[in-house]
Amino acid sequence: MEKNSPARRNFIKQSALAIGGLTAAPIIAAAHTPGSINPHDDNKKLIIICLGAHPGDPEFGCGGTMAKYSEAGHNVIFLYLTRGEAGDPNKTYAEMAALRTKEAEAACKILTATPQFAGQIDGNTVLDKSKNEEMAKLILAQKPDIVFTQWPVDSHPDHQVTGLLALTAWVKSGRKFHLYFYEVNTGVETMAFTPTDYVDITSTHEKKKAAMFAHKTQRPVETYNDYFKPLEEFRGLEAGARVAEAFIHFKTQADKISIIGL
Repeated sequence: MEKNSPARRNFIKQSALAIGGLTAAPIIAAAHTPGSINPHDDNKKLIIICLGAHPGDPEFGCGGTMAKYSEAGHNVIFLYLTRGEAGDPNKTYAEMAALRTKEAEAACKILTATPQFAGQIDGNTVLDKSKNEEMAKLILAQKPDIVFTQWPVDSHPDHQVTGLLALTAWVKSGRKFHLYFYEVNTGVETMAFTPTDYVDITSTHEKKKAAMFAHKTQRPVETYNDYFKPLEEFRGLEAGARVAEAFIHFKTQADKISIIGL
């Protein structure tokens, strides 16, 4: 396909989630549909929750998209399932939790996001009835319009738990918010990830990198160069942008049978 073909221009023009500069597939939902958002309501300030198993997961997975939300005036919350306690075998859990909490707070400051912690333990996260109810309460208390979480088909058990906790909360809520899954280290951790939506993060890429590099305990430069730089560029190729982030949107039944113009 030619670089400036009409089909490509039409694809890039599609926008969603009430952000004029956020390029992705559109949300198509009737006003009465649970979780529906009018993408043309520029005055609507959204509440966005982004779940991550560990400090760094939201930043590395979708920090560029979250930066675009915050720059547009929306309220962004990073809800970390753990404090990354098991990140270094040479340090105690308390020492690592303190270090990684500070890193998360620094990253959130860069992205204008609010850090919150769900209180589970790195490497020993739990998915059961009690934790499902606890997470649902945490999420629904914020009355979010959109929740981003990790794709649960993943080699890391903590990532699996994070994704399924959010999915259960979405179901329990009656699908009252939009649910999007993001990827981390695709091919190494995230698996079987087939995006439905893309966001051009060219304008917020440097801010995302600064937030990623705030996680000094996680070898951020090597991690970025080895995994996330190639992934951003590949998703950019798919979406027609320099760099992009990709998502899987879980749609309600009404959304699935809708199409633009009909």
